[in-house]
Amino acid sequence: MKDLVIPAKTLRRELWILLGCLGAAILVNVGAIIAYDRPWKELFTQIGYTLTVTILLYLVLLLGRGLVAGLIHIIRKINRHD
Repeated sequence: MKDLVIPAKTLRRELWILLGCLGAAILVNVGAIIAYDRPWKELFTQIGYTLTVTILLYLVLLLGRGLVAGLIHIIRKINRHD
């Protein structure tokens, strides 16, 4: 069985995307705290929900990126046959 090697550049890109998702989830949490006039301690007490939203955002982005990559692959195959 072959070893799977993931380049450092790819790992860094995925880490930045994940950190962006975390930042977006925190901003949503802050927006909800402000909108519903809740105490700021919820920023920390609701971290489980924030991490769940982060993972969901990452998975949605992963699905979208996969669909775009698949469409690009199909379009390139079609253009090669012309």
